[in-house]
Amino acid sequence: MLRSHARETREALEAEYERRIEALGGRWERGRLIFDAEVRRRQRRARQAFAEYVRGIKPLNVITAPVIYSVLIAFVVMDLFVTVYMHVCFPVYGIPKVRRRDHVKVDRHRLPYLNWVQKVNCVYCGYGNGVIAYAREIAARTEAYWCPIKHAERWDGAHDHYAGFMDYGDERDFVSRWADSRSQITGGKRADRPVRVDVNQD
Repeated sequence: MLRSHARETREALEAEYERRIEALGGRWERGRLIFDAEVRRRQRRARQAFAEYVRGIKPLNVITAPVIYSVLIAFVVMDLFVTVYMHVCFPVYGIPKVRRRDHVKVDRHRLPYLNWVQKVNCVYCGYGNGVIAYAREIAARTEAYWCPIKHAERWDGAHDHYAGFMDYGDERDFVSRWADSRSQITGGKRADRPVRVDVNQD
């Protein structure tokens, strides 16, 4: 029920976003958001001049920039490793693969009202946050398959699958519910039975 409510809320937000885009003069063509020529001209006029942008940069922002962009190496490595892991392991488990393009979105650099520095920053943020979201969904599906049990304490990092996990300390029908959880995450393609445990042991 909670998952269904979350999905309905997300769909309502997406519908509202579509209405706002239409009000701005945008439309979708072949999966890409297009603005009318007059809208693009208006957007270009709103672009901040590069010299003005540079004058507003704090010195500490410039100093910390190499540290920020050094994390790109970690993002690329994470992207590579989780992709290899998913393609090797998910077919074995019967877990559907995560579509990378659903999570890694790099498109804001096409906005005419951004200068080139802002565009570079937006590409970096889009890629970095996209890779994290992509890796998170891969890890979440893995957790739903191998350990679908909620934490004892409140967890602010709950993902979309977490609401369907078993309660911490609830041993009733554990083995069968674990098998059901695997069946749900695999779409019934492969519901391997987990190792049977004796829940009555002290």
